[in-house]
Amino acid sequence: MKADEIKNIIEALLLVTNNPLKPPQVAELLGADEGEVEEAFERLKAEYDSRGGGIQVVEIAGGYQFSTRPEYAGWIRKFFKKQVPTRLSRAALETLAIIAYKQPITKAEIDAIRGVNSEGVINSLLAKGLITISGRKKAPGRPLLYSTTDKFLHHFGLKDLSDLPSLEEIEEMFGEGSGSVEEEQQSSEL
Repeated sequence: MKADEIKNIIEALLLVTNNPLKPPQVAELLGADEGEVEEAFERLKAEYDSRGGGIQVVEIAGGYQFSTRPEYAGWIRKFFKKQVPTRLSRAALETLAIIAYKQPITKAEIDAIRGVNSEGVINSLLAKGLITISGRKKAPGRPLLYSTTDKFLHHFGLKDLSDLPSLEEIEEMFGEGSGSVEEEQQSSEL
């Protein structure tokens, strides 16, 4: 199969799917070499980038997907006359952040960090598919371990977990003028 044909098939598949397409998945479907498929994805991405239109190909959650360019989000919202879909509560975002940075993590560990019972929030995040049960901890009682999912990456527009800001970056964004996390922990212990 020619490289241009692979690229064109990928473009058609991207148009009809709601989920990111992963190169190994497409390579298996086409009976092609995974390297050729990866190269075709990158060529297609570069074509859309150089065109500069309203659509782009983004690498997200370990795969590729069509996406509208962020600068046109207001027009899209206006067209649909809706606000951004379902928002996550502060408790859900807090719990999700803890899981994202500490995964795999148990409910008891989440509760200890948050200082409240997180069972309802965890169940909600499980139902939304943003987290999953990833195993059991080798500890008394064998508690469940929770981790984020590809849907989490997709929801937040992340290529992988390394795209999350570091704790230092978060501190710079939100903690300017205040002490470091360690200083705050030490002062709360006094």
